[in-house]
Amino acid sequence: LLTAAACCGLNGPAAGWSAEPQPGIALAQIASLLKPNDVILVRVYQEEDLETKVTIDRDGWITLPLLGALQVGQKTPEQATTLIRELYAKDYLVNPRVSLSIVEHAKLRFTVMGQVQRPGTYEFPPDEPLNLLQGIAMAGGFTRMGAPSKVSLQRLRNGQLVIFPLNADQMSKDKKAHPFELMPDDIITVGERIF
Repeated sequence: LLTAAACCGLNGPAAGWSAEPQPGIALAQIASLLKPNDVILVRVYQEEDLETKVTIDRDGWITLPLLGALQVGQKTPEQATTLIRELYAKDYLVNPRVSLSIVEHAKLRFTVMGQVQRPGTYEFPPDEPLNLLQGIAMAGGFTRMGAPSKVSLQRLRNGQLVIFPLNADQMSKDKKAHPFELMPDDIITVGERIF
């Protein structure tokens, strides 16, 4: 378990929220990778019996005719298409023309807990980045007991849980600050005000 300060060499909450690299790009990159619960359609030109519509399982695997199970999770559609083409060409078909399309994207979600009006899990808008303040607003904003200066965000990064101490109050007042972008599966917790 790391705090943002330990992980990123930051000094306390004020620095913690601006240290993420260009975040909108990261969400776009994640959105373009194949992921669990994406539904994909694989076609092989002039081989109708090989056409397959399949949901990627939670570990990133699919099953295709002749090839059996193969891992496509965390690959781009282009990388997965190349892999499937090479496997069919290796043992089964001469110069196969493979196409892969995403029929339905898996839902990207984040969670807001603590002192907000509607704690719960929310979906990212399609193909749009979302920042911390927007995420809290989707949960109805702060309760009367909510402390905007005491927000923490949990994120899994390379298999490790990282906790970012954040000050939403400071973020909302500093218009020049780069907004703290949310990522899929982030968990936001809003602390309680002490009277």
